[in-house]
Amino acid sequence: MSIRYYSTNRNLINNSGIIPFTGYVTFKEALIAGQAPDEGLFVPDFIPQLSLKDIHALKGKPYREAALLVAKAFLADEFPPEVLTKVVFDAYNYPVPLEEVYPRAFVLRLDQGPTASFKDFAARMMARLMSHCRPSGERLNVLVATSGDTGSAVGDAFHNVAGIDVTILYPTAEVSLRQKKQLDTIGGNVQALSLDGKFDDCQNLVKQAFSDPLLTKFNLTSANSINFGRILPQSIYYVYAYAQLAAPGEQIVFSVPSGNFGNALGCEYARRMGVPVAKLVMPTNENDEFPKYLASGIYRKVAPSRDCISNAMNVGHPSNLARFFELYGGTVDRAGLVHRYPDIEEMRKHIFSVSIADDETRQTIKNIYELYRIVLEQHGAVGWAGLEAYRSATADKNLAVSLETAHPAKFPEEIEKLLGLTPELPASMKDIDQRQGDAVAMNDNYDNFKNYLQNNLKIKE
Repeated sequence: MSIRYYSTNRNLINNSGIIPFTGYVTFKEALIAGQAPDEGLFVPDFIPQLSLKDIHALKGKPYREAALLVAKAFLADEFPPEVLTKVVFDAYNYPVPLEEVYPRAFVLRLDQGPTASFKDFAARMMARLMSHCRPSGERLNVLVATSGDTGSAVGDAFHNVAGIDVTILYPTAEVSLRQKKQLDTIGGNVQALSLDGKFDDCQNLVKQAFSDPLLTKFNLTSANSINFGRILPQSIYYVYAYAQLAAPGEQIVFSVPSGNFGNALGCEYARRMGVPVAKLVMPTNENDEFPKYLASGIYRKVAPSRDCISNAMNVGHPSNLARFFELYGGTVDRAGLVHRYPDIEEMRKHIFSVSIADDETRQTIKNIYELYRIVLEQHGAVGWAGLEAYRSATADKNLAVSLETAHPAKFPEEIEKLLGLTPELPASMKDIDQRQGDAVAMNDNYDNFKNYLQNNLKIKE
């Protein structure tokens, strides 16, 4: 049975400005489109199941084997097996360490890829899949809003891929100097735009462009987590981590630092695919719209989003909340308006969320280093603090994994200030200070952004 994809806005009726898309598309169509025509997000009409036997058979095997298992479960009807094998083997050629902090509590280090961010996992697989789906003779134009790491990972993954150009928007004041350097200097078919605004402004400009009929000729697509092509690869590392650590049938807790919710959504899908996840812990920074929702049952976005040291998580209305709501029977639109609330008791059964303030983030970085000599940067520290808050609230002693989503060397100022040490640059960033390149300055006016796209994007190969 083939998986098809539908829009999270399909049930909206009598809503000004939204005409529900009620059809179904293939994965390839969803990948190229980015988002649905009604500004909803594509979701699969069913979730394939993995057997615990197949999951546990991955123990001791390289990451790419887990990637191939998940890729085949979702994509075998649309891509030949040799294509899927080549895609995942090309994408995942770096280590994925699981670092024990104390017995039965681990950090999954997703910071070993070419841009030292967990975004590498999704971007590299996505770029390779997209190259197989591009219409012959035409160009694809990838638009990306980033709060720091997505843009550089996508830019690196698509750099010099034939027939695809990438435009990246990032908030000037909310990325670290090293993140900015990575974004500005990719070059070639990748151009960064430095926006005088917030990440949410970047995200809104991208979403407006996708729904603008005057821009359809440019074959716009997204590499943000609004694209299901980003979500699918992010389900893989939960399968991998469980297989490496768990006894047969054992339950596990994952703590996922959460901003735009794509990473946490990958865990939700992994649970529904068959990974025995006892709880998905979703700590946010001071953008606390989701923990407040779980506590109160009322959703109110944070606008404008709050500036925190975990800058990649400075999101006041997470895009992937629409997919979470859909999975639990609700509907929320791009603007943050709830049209139908999900089953909150069912959500509470599976998900725990807490807001971690900057002071607690800093203290967690210091504590983990002093106690265990492990260096976490601020996003990973939010994840670990969330896990500790969950264990304190519930006394849950299940096997637990917290995600470290970026390399500490991407945030040297904060680490030096807190720990008095300079994190060593990973191999992929050794030459970063010598790289050359500049961003294009942009404001948050959509007409200006649209004019830039019309004047700079290409249609034909």
